[in-house]
Amino acid sequence: MTDRTILVMGGAHVDRRGRIAGETVPGASNPGGWFVEAGGGAFNAARNLARLGRRVRLVSPRGGDTDGEIVAAAAQAAGVEDTPFTFLDRATPSYTAIIERDGNLVIALADMELYRLFSPRRLQQRAMREAIAEAGALLTDANLPAETLEAMATMAREAGIPLAAIAISPAKVVRLGKSLPALAFLFMNEAEARTLCGASPENPADWPDALRAVGLRAGVVTRGGRGVIAFDEKRAAQVVPPAIPALGDVTGAGDSLASGFLDAWLGGTPIDEALRHGVAAAVITVRSPLAVAEEMSQTALADALSLVPPAEILS
Repeated sequence: MTDRTILVMGGAHVDRRGRIAGETVPGASNPGGWFVEAGGGAFNAARNLARLGRRVRLVSPRGGDTDGEIVAAAAQAAGVEDTPFTFLDRATPSYTAIIERDGNLVIALADMELYRLFSPRRLQQRAMREAIAEAGALLTDANLPAETLEAMATMAREAGIPLAAIAISPAKVVRLGKSLPALAFLFMNEAEARTLCGASPENPADWPDALRAVGLRAGVVTRGGRGVIAFDEKRAAQVVPPAIPALGDVTGAGDSLASGFLDAWLGGTPIDEALRHGVAAAVITVRSPLAVAEEMSQTALADALSLVPPAEILS
């Protein structure tokens, strides 16, 4: 399985980030600058996985516009096999965010209407069926319609391959509701986890049971600078991220954590150590001004791993 392609089906769009130069003043004009790059939860993870040496194929809807060309160029630069559904008369999805000087998100606007056209019927096309049959693992995100995610979960189960997902946001994670039992792992932050299970445990050891209760067999919950929790059907672990003095931008940190974790886990690494790899990948990303750090590699990951403390076994 380690040599087989990871098939990624999900968000691949353009990120526009405005960074405030000084202290944030709500309700007023704030000096700053704009930065544009390719983004999307699934696409960010795909590019990180490719830079970590994995064979990755991307399938995602795209418009016939300049933004679509930005996505295609980013895929090529990272070594991702890019096979989009292109709609020449549509606009490529986009995500526009305002970032504070210290790198934290103020607010964001997502224009993701095109993803609705990635319907379950697309998965039934011969090329898609063959791609799934040849894959060693599937990765998606909650940018896609709920019915497409359900169909994808069914096909992964029938093919006998793991399906992992990225939650994207509290508003979108609910699209994965009926697919939860089929997921090998779901990567989410605390707000997204709270939306799924309707609880917010103060004790990190209580998160796994809260999420298992709604049907999720395994997942990873990030909690800002506090401990990151990973669990499966048998165990749970926590890793406290190291302090990062030179914070670049938190955009993409969760996606890189997912890629570092999956790269290790697909190679047979237990979840406690896979979680350390995920945190190390996130460390590389938050040091970078980019959502996908150009320096991401197995060598860089090994260096960052030396900064990550041992995992605490929760159960």
